[in-house]
Amino acid sequence: MAKTPAQNTRPDGSEFDGFEEAPQPKLSGAPVSSSGSIADWAADLAKEAELDAVKARRKAENRELRSQAGKHRLKAGKGKDEAPAKGPAKAKAASAEKSRKTARGTSIGSSNDPRARAAAGLNAVAGLDISVEEAEASGATSANTATVQALSDLIESGNPLFKNGKTWTPHRPARPEKSEGGVQIRMATEYKPAGDQPTAIADLVAGANENERNQVLLGVTGSGKTFTMAKVIEETQRPAVILAPNKTLAAQLYSEFRNFFPDNAVEYFVSYYDYYQPEAYVPRTDTFIEKESTINEQIDRMRHSATRALMERDDVIIVASVSCIYGIGSVETYTAMTFQMAVGDRIDQRQLLADLVAQQYKRRDMDFQRGSFRVRGDTIELFPAHLEDAAWRITLFGDEIESIAEFDPLTGQKTGDLKSVKIYANSHYVTPRPTLNQATKSIREELKHRLAELEASGRLLEAQRLEQRTRFDLEMLEATGVCQGIENYSRYLTGRAPGEPPPTLFEYIPDNALLFIDESHVSIPQIGGMYRGDFRRKATLAEYGFRLPSCLDNRPLRFEEWDAMRPSTIAVSATPGNWEMEQAGGVFAEQVIRPTGLIDPPVEVRPARAQVDDVLGEIRATAEAGYRTLCTVLTKRMAEDLTEYLHEQGVRVRYMHSDIDTLERIEIIRDLRLGAFDVLVGINLLREGLDIPECGLVAILDADKEGFLRSETSLIQTIGRAARNVDGKVILYADKVTGSMERAMEETSRRRAKQEEYNTANGITPESVKAHISDILDSVYERDHVRASIAAPGGKGAKTDEGALVGSNLKAHLEALEKQMRDSAADLDFETAARLRDEIKRLKAVELDLMDDPMARDSGIDNTRAKRKAEATGKPMRGPSKEPNPDILRNRESSYFRKNDLDEMTVGRTEKPMPPGKLPQKPRPVDGKGDRPSAGQAAPSQASEQGERTAVSDRNSDPIVKRGKVGAGSYEDPVEASRQKRRPGKTGRPGR
Repeated sequence: MAKTPAQNTRPDGSEFDGFEEAPQPKLSGAPVSSSGSIADWAADLAKEAELDAVKARRKAENRELRSQAGKHRLKAGKGKDEAPAKGPAKAKAASAEKSRKTARGTSIGSSNDPRARAAAGLNAVAGLDISVEEAEASGATSANTATVQALSDLIESGNPLFKNGKTWTPHRPARPEKSEGGVQIRMATEYKPAGDQPTAIADLVAGANENERNQVLLGVTGSGKTFTMAKVIEETQRPAVILAPNKTLAAQLYSEFRNFFPDNAVEYFVSYYDYYQPEAYVPRTDTFIEKESTINEQIDRMRHSATRALMERDDVIIVASVSCIYGIGSVETYTAMTFQMAVGDRIDQRQLLADLVAQQYKRRDMDFQRGSFRVRGDTIELFPAHLEDAAWRITLFGDEIESIAEFDPLTGQKTGDLKSVKIYANSHYVTPRPTLNQATKSIREELKHRLAELEASGRLLEAQRLEQRTRFDLEMLEATGVCQGIENYSRYLTGRAPGEPPPTLFEYIPDNALLFIDESHVSIPQIGGMYRGDFRRKATLAEYGFRLPSCLDNRPLRFEEWDAMRPSTIAVSATPGNWEMEQAGGVFAEQVIRPTGLIDPPVEVRPARAQVDDVLGEIRATAEAGYRTLCTVLTKRMAEDLTEYLHEQGVRVRYMHSDIDTLERIEIIRDLRLGAFDVLVGINLLREGLDIPECGLVAILDADKEGFLRSETSLIQTIGRAARNVDGKVILYADKVTGSMERAMEETSRRRAKQEEYNTANGITPESVKAHISDILDSVYERDHVRASIAAPGGKGAKTDEGALVGSNLKAHLEALEKQMRDSAADLDFETAARLRDEIKRLKAVELDLMDDPMARDSGIDNTRAKRKAEATGKPMRGPSKEPNPDILRNRESSYFRKNDLDEMTVGRTEKPMPPGKLPQKPRPVDGKGDRPSAGQAAPSQASEQGERTAVSDRNSDPIVKRGKVGAGSYEDPVEASRQKRRPGKTGRPGR
């Protein structure tokens, strides 16, 4: 093929002959600098290409670093991957660009460059009248401190584990010899592995024995994932940590593992704050928010018990929330501040008391409580930080320990003799005096440099504020060994370098431990999301003089740091996330078959145009069958509005969302299971870990609104709430089938087909899960409340029939409780008597609530109308055996119980309805002396009868005083009082 001849024209349009050189095409890219040569320009291009290659290589190395599952073997030399030196022009442009950026702690739009401020007619430094040269010499061109800048570079750097010029490796401190080791981990259960459990257990145990760092257990709802975890722990005989995404799920797991391992150390480690408002500063409005917190003493005791068990025992199982990645005291100081005493040891009593004070135990001769001690002559009584209902009595004979006894701190009764005891500190932040002295010296040094920096920048207010706050903390540290916000000085108290993470629970965990991440698709993103918000808040505090810059080192672990510190991990979820699947190489143990034979519920899609009316009909049908309904919406307002609408339609309904306190949520779920109402409306709380076997319908409104609440993971988790009931079903209300809906339904259908095939092959008939309501009542949160046992009258202990009060005669039960209260008072057991008194008040308040229930009033009005209609027509009114009360025992054919009508209420409440016809005779009125007239006396006059009715009506019109909180009376909870001051609480009831 012939070539096309070249054009005989130049770029400017003039012609040239064929023997001239062809014109060069126009240059593309950056123009050549007039001051430089072509060689310099080529060198710049080469350097830019080299820089791009360095960035690509660093990105690949970081990807490899994360994929190596925490081994972090990359060596980062000081001169490795250094960026090439910039030319003068680029350096000048970069400097100008840096001066245009706003620094942290300054208002948006201002500049810290002295020359830029002078050119704008401002002082070179805000607040100081100095020259530009003096300002540049003082270093006041940036408001960032060294620590803030270092951590900013750490966030923006390619390798998050490259700290202080070298690769960071996790700190593994030496641990003392265990005094209670060698106990075997053994399960106490009647259940045997069934369904997919044997295969899953074998796979996970084999991987753990081969020290596989990452494993995934894909287990559907109700398949017994907790039982599988317990079996793996028993088979491997290794200590374990179970990580839960929130306190509620952690409490449920703690209760289950306590039942599985009654003879082993099952501990609970979650945040001990019932309420926590961190200190913060908002520069735009000049608002400082003080730190406010309330500590739950029960959970604080359990945290101490958990760390002590990790130090002393091998058979330890810790159930923790994600808050365990926050800092606590270091292992070295925590173990150094312990001492052991044995019978026969010679000690100095005054030195022993001084050591207890150094461990932050308080001397209380009258108010003996946890974390305190008292002295009675040669006897020292100590209430250790990790015990709940036991204390130690150390008896001395001269300077020799004669005996050590354990006793009940309430009654003083001796419960046993001990050969030796090991006393741990009363706080995780306890620090030896030499370390404390060194820390205060370092804090003063940092304060000196920081004050000089602030004063040179003209920030005199911040300097005065910082000096006042820090010096007060130093005085408290020197005098008492502790101060408010001592965790902000954790860098000096633990001896860590700037930028290094603080000590956390993961430093206490043994090297051979197993880590189970329950609901990993929620827990793992939480770990990655905690660091940055905490950093920004504390950076603002440091810039405005509320804290020293070293407070930034008191922080949660970064995700990469947690990844490097975690032991062998098993991620457990019904919908594993991308990260855990990538770490496990896409291999997972599947647990789809349920031991009960239950299959995933059928899923139906209905149009969303009339979704509210349609779901109302389904709710009524489900309630008539005796089951409960879960209904999910998109916003809090929709949840409350739907609850109001359903309540107006006569449905017993509650709502639950994030505005409701955790304790209130547990009570709502308990009431739903007990049948106090039929429908629970929620948003995102009706997902992971919600165990309601009575749930027969899950309705998902607006299922076609793509987003987090209607993603594939969310839909699969919500659908699983109906999988514990053999008659459960799910309805998705949507006008179109989205991709998330399609994938969720396909996964549900796949699992359902596999389950049906297994049931057919093994001849299994599905049956609903039977979970005891005590699983909720025995949770950690319920135990925090002072509440007497509601076992059957005359029953001894807590092992009587569960829920004996339900369906029993409330009046007889109250009489039995009153008798127990009087007997306890006669035995001088006033604490038990007070608890029984509060329980009686609570039950009476519940009875008043039921009498004041609008649904009960509506039912009474309906009964009265039906009776009057029956009297007018002459037809007998239908009895309870033909028409049972829809609010009680819905799934039975007949019932003797019904709500009295208004006429019957004026006579008196009856447990068994009277036959239709003549009502019982009204009781005779009471005379002025308070006695009823005898049969021979004359009836009172009509006037006196009318006056008596008026007095009774006036008496009944008085408002009824009700207790607003369970157990209020002798025990006032300060947590509840502070919560009531903050904001009005929501109960989930319609209209409240």
